[in-house]
Amino acid sequence: MDIQLDPAGDDLPLMANTSHILVKHYVLDLDVDFESQVIEGTIVLFLEDGNRFKKQNRSIEEVCQSESNKACKLGMPEPCHVPVTNARTFSSETEYNDFAICSKGEKDTSNKDGNHDNQEHASGISSSKYCCDTGNHGSEDFLLVLDCCDLSVLKVEEVDVAAVPGMEKFTRSPELTVVSEELRNQIVRELVTLPANRWREQLDYYARCSQAAGCGELLFDTDTWSLQIRKTGAQTATDFPHAIRIWYKTKPEGRSVTWTSDQSGRPCVYTVGSPVNNRALFPCQEPPVAMSTWQATVRAAASFVVLMSGENSAKPTQLWEGCSSWYYYVTMPMPASTFTIAVGCWTEVKMETCSSGDLATETPFSPSEADFRHVGVCSHMEYPCRFQNASATTQQIIPHRVFAPVCLAGACQETLLQLIPPCLSAAHSILGTHPFSRLDVLIVPANFPSLGMASPHIMFLSQSTLTGGSHLCGTRLCHEIAHAWFGLALGARDWTEEWLSEGFASHLEDVFWAAAQQLAPHEAREQQELRACLRWRRLQDEMQNSPEEMQVLRPNKDKTGHTSDSGASVIKHGLNPEKIFMQVHYLKGYFLLRFLAERLGDETYFSFLRKFVHAFHGQLILSQDFLQMLLENIPEEKRLELSVENIYQDWLESSGIPKPLQRERRAGAECGLARQVRAEVTKWIRENRRPRKRKRRAREAVLEKVRHRWCELIVKHKFTKAYESVERFLQEDQERSQRDSFIHLLLAWGTGPGHQRRDYVAAKAVSPQSRSVLVLLFPGGRSQPGTHKRQILVNAASRPGSGAELLWDFEFFCTDD
Repeated sequence: MDIQLDPAGDDLPLMANTSHILVKHYVLDLDVDFESQVIEGTIVLFLEDGNRFKKQNRSIEEVCQSESNKACKLGMPEPCHVPVTNARTFSSETEYNDFAICSKGEKDTSNKDGNHDNQEHASGISSSKYCCDTGNHGSEDFLLVLDCCDLSVLKVEEVDVAAVPGMEKFTRSPELTVVSEELRNQIVRELVTLPANRWREQLDYYARCSQAAGCGELLFDTDTWSLQIRKTGAQTATDFPHAIRIWYKTKPEGRSVTWTSDQSGRPCVYTVGSPVNNRALFPCQEPPVAMSTWQATVRAAASFVVLMSGENSAKPTQLWEGCSSWYYYVTMPMPASTFTIAVGCWTEVKMETCSSGDLATETPFSPSEADFRHVGVCSHMEYPCRFQNASATTQQIIPHRVFAPVCLAGACQETLLQLIPPCLSAAHSILGTHPFSRLDVLIVPANFPSLGMASPHIMFLSQSTLTGGSHLCGTRLCHEIAHAWFGLALGARDWTEEWLSEGFASHLEDVFWAAAQQLAPHEAREQQELRACLRWRRLQDEMQNSPEEMQVLRPNKDKTGHTSDSGASVIKHGLNPEKIFMQVHYLKGYFLLRFLAERLGDETYFSFLRKFVHAFHGQLILSQDFLQMLLENIPEEKRLELSVENIYQDWLESSGIPKPLQRERRAGAECGLARQVRAEVTKWIRENRRPRKRKRRAREAVLEKVRHRWCELIVKHKFTKAYESVERFLQEDQERSQRDSFIHLLLAWGTGPGHQRRDYVAAKAVSPQSRSVLVLLFPGGRSQPGTHKRQILVNAASRPGSGAELLWDFEFFCTDD
């Protein structure tokens, strides 16, 4: 398979030659500088050549076959999938012919030591002054290819691991008298294959080796998408140094991290889940099959908090005044793309009162939990697995922390902190053992492009999830928690099969949230039906407004999971800017799983899902892994016409809305909640179509004119029995313009020709709001107002807004002409 990349296209290349050599462990030692917006330091890679992990693959397959033939074989060509290997057999004779890395006439950018600078080449794939293959072949040097972009690589050197005290235990000789390349590689091979129960010792030796002196610089070159390293005379991956150190620094415009300010205006930087993943953060092997562990030391100003994918809840160590160091590690092998870091002035949000429900709990097994315990040996590569830890299998709520900008701490305390324990407990009740031992939740800056992102041991949530009550926050929290199983513990071996992550998370999101709310079964069904109706509408819109080629869940079809002989591959449309806004993989994947769950029944389906998680955790999967194991667990009477081929054709390999889904939506009746919503919406649409407000205003205007005319007649004819109507009209009903005209009319009656005497009793009521003047006119000469008239004035004075500002002015208004 040759790599054909169009520089003007939107495909994402994965350049690392993982079929020949694999990174088993990364040690990062980094400084974060907010002034220059640069992360700078070193990364040490511990490597294992192809011949070694080919043998490891065979030994793990034998274990899988002996322990659980049903879980591992599954009627597939490969009886057991191991994340570090490719489907094809490794061959030491394979020529590297995937893409050209020879370029005649290239300008020599090497320094006097033969090292090359970080000049980027517009060609995208080909660059290098020297010509060499990445496999083992003939007289050419072996080439290590790493995925890399937007980085300044400063230096590459071999690490002298043999110089570290105590490393002789990893060799056959008690003393290291003669140190050779072969001996150094032997030490690394022994180190990376230490048994899982010695993981602390292994991490310690990784750290000590990473600080060892260099023993020779290596030649390197870069192009747009890769870093290429070679050692003169090392013609095979076995001969190539197995521990190398790379000095590098990021660029402010690098696409793997975002430099910004948080909601409190303080600077921060975090991995944003870019389409280029982490290759602009550190040189790495990006293909999913390159499963590795890591440990990292990060230094930053003392006012900053460093959060990272790590099994430990790190605390800062003060190095000197104004500078702190943070250390994290991971012992479960994961793709490098899942590495996540966030550095900012975050504040930890804690519960005001700590209850036992907020802590990690261990509960005894109940009969319903019996199938959560995994029996036998796990089929993944060896690491400290929680599925083998009896206490971990019963831990319903894992330890968790919440971080946020200071200005959002209150909102987190009111909403988010209350939801994490029930959501974690609900997830455990559905799928069993939490794959990761702890969880940090961070409310990321406002420029975060989605509602959430899950990574090992850490979760990003948008500030938008804190608004609108608990529903949005709870459902998104459940979605990201579901990724701990589907997306992280079980990853897609081919990135184009994104539905294996997002489809499962979307389906489980509803199930987890219903369990977290402790809904009755009929309430849960109604809620899930309503959400299905909403997703159905969104899917219809998506199909109408997206290109057909991007509506397919398994675009590579029979070539899904295939790579070149070196391990390099291309992700179709991986750089398409529209892709990050599309929800095809979420929605079609969700409806496929919903279709299968209804066919089996919830109890059978989720029981199977727990078995599937136990069989494949810690590994990478393809669609057929899930579908074949599922069909084997469906009783014959429920299987009907279901087959892997039919599901491929109807759901995964065709664009548009799947035909079974169209039939289901046409035939299905709406749930009760949907009917209630539809009836309510219909009612309000009908009401809104009636010009209610206009008619009411017109009717009120007519009545107001009638009352206005009635008051005129009362005053004109001195109809004292109806003076209360005048009082109400002046106090409550009259608009200012009409009130003023009425007052002027009253005054006109008192001063017009033909009147021999006028008796006025008046008061001014000055409202603090409008400052309008209310004048009450009553006949009666210079005598004091009668009891009834006095009461009218007292009532007017006592109305809201008048108070002591009612002024009695008899002399002005009670003078004879």
